[in-house]
Amino acid sequence: MNKFLFKTYLFAGAVAVLASCSNSQKTAANKEIRTDTDGMMLVGRQSQDQLQKPSYAQWYNPEYDRYNIDTKTVEELKKNNFRNYDIIAFMGTWCSDSHREVPRFMKIMEAADYPQNKIDLIGVNRNMKSPDGEEIPYQIKNVPTFIVMKNGKEIGRIVEYPESGYLERDLLKIIQK
Repeated sequence: MNKFLFKTYLFAGAVAVLASCSNSQKTAANKEIRTDTDGMMLVGRQSQDQLQKPSYAQWYNPEYDRYNIDTKTVEELKKNNFRNYDIIAFMGTWCSDSHREVPRFMKIMEAADYPQNKIDLIGVNRNMKSPDGEEIPYQIKNVPTFIVMKNGKEIGRIVEYPESGYLERDLLKIIQK
């Protein structure tokens, strides 16, 4: 085999390996699957606009519209630099608790002027799994689960429903610890 042909094969092989490595690192966003029992389901990382699709807007929009925010607590969140925290929100579009709490959470975030790009919204299936395994390091057992992070470390979480009855109050309690 001549040197030119050898170098060509070597280069092509290196490109193929690099391409396969980079593809395995990509995370699918806004993935939606159809199930026999639950119909359409969001799984993996999601943008908030996915919740406006007809399958989800039917429960998301009414709950968002009817929820009355505790504005005093939202102002306290702002005063406590809530924007300096990151939030990972695990939800199940098949779950009644997620149907109630996720729209409320999003309405609170909007009222608190919290940057939407700092919310990592992740859909899981009924087995609490997402396509890329985002749930694994957080040991998600129930949804919704809202995890508050500071400097890459979890400082608190709200699981299924807020203890106080208000997500904004529980969030404030977490950041004031």
